[in-house]
Amino acid sequence: MSTTEIHSNGRKRLEGDVAIVSGGSRGIGSAVVRKLASEGASVVFTYNQNKESAEKIVSELRAAGAQVECLPCSIRDGESVKKVVEGTLEKFGRVDILVNNAGIIRDGLFLTMEEDAWNDVLNTNVGGTFLFSKAVCEHMVFQKKGRIINMSSMVSKTGSVGQANYAASKGAINAFTKALAAELASKGVTVNAVAPGLVATEMIENVKGLAGDLTKRIPCGRFAEPEEVASLISFLASKEAAYITGQVILIDGGLSLQARR
Repeated sequence: MSTTEIHSNGRKRLEGDVAIVSGGSRGIGSAVVRKLASEGASVVFTYNQNKESAEKIVSELRAAGAQVECLPCSIRDGESVKKVVEGTLEKFGRVDILVNNAGIIRDGLFLTMEEDAWNDVLNTNVGGTFLFSKAVCEHMVFQKKGRIINMSSMVSKTGSVGQANYAASKGAINAFTKALAAELASKGVTVNAVAPGLVATEMIENVKGLAGDLTKRIPCGRFAEPEEVASLISFLASKEAAYITGQVILIDGGLSLQARR
């Protein structure tokens, strides 16, 4: 497990909290699951096809003393999403944190982009964020406590060639984040989004070499580690972030500044 935040009362930062993370079997999602668990949260995360990876994470974290569950879920299916939330409530009795991490890419130039590629990305990325948020909101409002953290992207701010559908989906998530934050702030629920730049995951491995040395475009000189994104999400999920809501926070090493090293 990663470094743990211990407070003066001896409690971990998220001890007693219950978190749901969509798409937690690999990449940033896996790092988020591990980070929240290390901070004391009980974590339920979803997977779509990576059952083996998901069960391996559960086994590792349980061996370290964490309370972790994994559940299959199609985030475009409202009933599937409801089952995850209901299962979490049945197991732990509450939901304090939702991390809408799951999403897909289907890159291609807009002039040749098929309608299915547009619909799949929007329906999955935006639709899944809507469905999970809808499913937990009532419980968070009743508790008068909750943290919803949505996964955006730097491209929602800058655009990117070949990613019209993906950029549009993340831009929609930004707007949704702000609107929902305005509705729920008085109910004790914060809503924020995290917008990473280039992160060292399996996904980025697939595009390395297509545009030269990408690190030359990043003022910090390297890709982000998934754990760095997870640390920001863990902070936004904590009590320390109670006065932060409706924000889209870039974590991109300065890439969006368009300044080369």
